[in-house]
Amino acid sequence: MNFTIGTEPTSSFYSFELAAATHKLLNDIMLLRRGEELVVSIDTAGDWRVAQSLAEQACILGAIPTLIRYGTQPAAQMEPPKPLGLAIQGADVWIDLSVQYILYTEARRKATELGCRHACLAGMDVDAMVRTIGQVDYPKLIALGDEIVRLLNSSNTIQVTCNRGTYLTADLDKNAIQPGGIATERGALIMLGGQVGCLPKEETIEGRIVIDGSIWPPDDIGVLQGEETVTLIIKKGSIVAVEGGSAAKVYRNWLGKFGDSNLYRMAHYVFGFNPGVPRLTGHIAEDERYFGSMTFGFGAMADRIAATHTDCIVLFPSVSLDGIEIQKNGKYMHPSLYDLCKSLGVRGYQT
Repeated sequence: MNFTIGTEPTSSFYSFELAAATHKLLNDIMLLRRGEELVVSIDTAGDWRVAQSLAEQACILGAIPTLIRYGTQPAAQMEPPKPLGLAIQGADVWIDLSVQYILYTEARRKATELGCRHACLAGMDVDAMVRTIGQVDYPKLIALGDEIVRLLNSSNTIQVTCNRGTYLTADLDKNAIQPGGIATERGALIMLGGQVGCLPKEETIEGRIVIDGSIWPPDDIGVLQGEETVTLIIKKGSIVAVEGGSAAKVYRNWLGKFGDSNLYRMAHYVFGFNPGVPRLTGHIAEDERYFGSMTFGFGAMADRIAATHTDCIVLFPSVSLDGIEIQKNGKYMHPSLYDLCKSLGVRGYQT
């Protein structure tokens, strides 16, 4: 994977700001309380400074932290080592910082069924924690997500286009959610804020997606370089062709090696809108929230088994709901969305 590194490899880098961000995550978002058991998992590709700061802040809150560090696995979505799987079953709160994340796994399912509140923050480093959590007005961010959810769930059709040639149509299924909220319920799954997801009626999803942001996994692609794009031809909600240059060839071969038809099926449309993500980094937890972007996921999902899950990002889409344009070239145009972006202080929304 190609990373854009913006993090100084020192223990003092953003140390004060990191403490504030990890405290905010635990206290305000995950609602960690005195006496609760916290597990923080991280692979060797992750940023240990974030894990350590979470443990320190958990102690300040009177909780009981356990940190588990393990070897980086070859790919995302592999079952974690058994000791980690057992540990999270006994946790009240589990924060996963692993680059090769373990979201759609049996271990996670068992833990959340037992009531563990899970935050999937794959690959979050110090810089990202400060930008996307510490420095963001979370109540306003959640308000923006709630309004996107409302618009999606009150509409019947969605059309996505972009200047590179994306043209995708579908009927909506009233299932939009904001996974980046607050962990108020047992077994809650919390993602980084700045994301709303939905899955249109699968058999109605038709057209093409021209990816110009990033693709991950596989590790061999990550952030697309220069003017390179990868085009996915979609029929009845599944990829039927992958077109383009060298990256397209890598992606086509990677999809094919699993021999799993479910990997080609659409898993989600995701709107990205975290103002703390000014650039693509190669870390999917950030890239999916690039402000004004849209991510199309394929493969495994909460109620579908597949060999793995893969995400593809279009940077500056235009989106219409029931024929009304709510987003144009990556900028939210609907009046309610525009005003919420302005209140968040997002660049380009000030008058």
